[in-house]
This record gives sequence, C-alpha cells and structure tokens, in this order.
Amino acid sequence: MREPIPVTRVTDHGTARLMPDVDRERAWLLTVDGAPQSYVDLRDPACLEFEYARRLGFVLDAVAEEGAPLDVVHLGGGALTLPRYVAATRPGSRQDVVEADRGLLELVTEHLPLPDGSGVLLHAADARAWLEGAPDGLADVLIADVFGGSRVPAHLTTLAYVREAERVLRPGGVYLANLADAAPFGFLRSQLATLAAVFEELALIAEPAVLRGRRFGNAVVVAAHRPLDLAAPARRAAADAFPARVEQGAAVRRFIGSARPVEDADAVPSPEPPDGAFGIG
Repeated sequence: MREPIPVTRVTDHGTARLMPDVDRERAWLLTVDGAPQSYVDLRDPACLEFEYARRLGFVLDAVAEEGAPLDVVHLGGGALTLPRYVAATRPGSRQDVVEADRGLLELVTEHLPLPDGSGVLLHAADARAWLEGAPDGLADVLIADVFGGSRVPAHLTTLAYVREAERVLRPGGVYLANLADAAPFGFLRSQLATLAAVFEELALIAEPAVLRGRRFGNAVVVAAHRPLDLAAPARRAAADAFPARVEQGAAVRRFIGSARPVEDADAVPSPEPPDGAFGIG
C-alpha cells in the first residue's frame, strides 16, 4: 500500500501544506505559510488534536442536548476540523463554512473530502461580507476562527462585525471565537469589550500561563444573550493534557478593565505571534 506523501500548493492567500501524521493512519496536519492551521483524523473526526479546538469542542458539546443537531456557521475553514466534529457528534446538523481562500478549500476537499451527507456547505467568500448578506437568525452557533497568516484580520475585530454576527445568531445562539494574544492583552481585552457591548454573557477559556501573562497563546471567547452553563466545559478543560481555566462574570469584567469597543476606523489585526509561538513538533 502506498504511503501518503505531503502535498504543497500555493493558494489564494499563502502556501498550504498537508502533511500525513506518521503515527496515525489517515491523519493530516495542515499548515499555511509554515504555521500549523488544522489537524484532521479522517478515521476519527471527533479527534481534536489542537488544544484550542478541544476547548471549542467542549463548549459545542454543552450548548445543546447531547447529540442534538445544530445549525452552525464557521467563519474560517482550514481543514474543516470542527465541521467534521459537529457532523460526527451531532448528526443531522446543518453547517455553513465560510473561507476566503478558495484555493485552500479546493486543496482540502480534494485530498481530505467530507463524507457524503455531512450537511456541510462551503462558501468561498470573505467572512464579514458573507455575514452581511446572510439572513437573520440563521444559526444556533457561530464560530470565528479566521486568521490571515497568523493574525485575525482587522475587519473581523469591530463592533460592526460583532453586530452582524449577533444578527445571524438566533435569540439563544452562542458566539465562539479563537483569538491569540499576550500580556498586556490589549487586543484580547478590546475584543471582550467589543463583545460585551452586544452580548450580556461572556466567558474566556485559556491556559493559566497565558492568563498570567507568561506567554503568548490562544484564548477561546464565548458570548451569548443567555446564561452560559460552562461547568462541564470547565471540568474538561481543567483535566485536559494542556489544562485551561474558564473565567466568567466579574472575572471577565475585571479582565476587560478600561478597554473600549473597537470601531471600524480604529481596527487593527491581532498581534503577530513571536517566533516559535505555534511551531510544529
């Protein structure tokens, strides 16, 4: 049987590379311009290798009754890790994936195709432009995991963007985002302040070392209009191989401090990660 080999392709927004996992059959790592972007196990789509993806998965598992189908919008496609996860753990879900890099979508679907009947629709479009054209109340969950290279694009950090995301969610819907920052957390605080201007309930999930300002890292943010019962995700995050803490309520308000919501005129991308922050191996 022929061994899988790496695949490299220049796409619309960078150089993408699919690399087989030598220790796990039919598992692949996607990098874009050298930065790890997604990990997919085609035999076990419920496997979430990256710790931030597991934290998103913990929340996804808790937002509705176990196994119940959800309507989900994913901003940012990558290797379609989370759409595969939702399709496997919540059969019958309807999902829209919005990815600006058409060439990346073509690469992923060619080499790592979605199973028949996955319920996943792919859209090659800018995330904000697609949101602005989407109908009200389309989704139960909206997940934002959009990086241009290693940075969240500026136009996806603003109050106008969050209002569009809120409009596309149903009244009980949940917004999730993967962000990255380091002390003094100017970007992360401003993003939480922007979400707090639209949503009543917020939560923040990150490793203690990141929250204490000891290193650059990912932070998952959660926002909704309804109270968030994150007891189960908190337990799972604490017991993870890379333990994380869930902060809610007053702790998040203290973290925001004096940060203000971001307007379009003032928007900047998320900070550039330091060398080696998200290396491979």
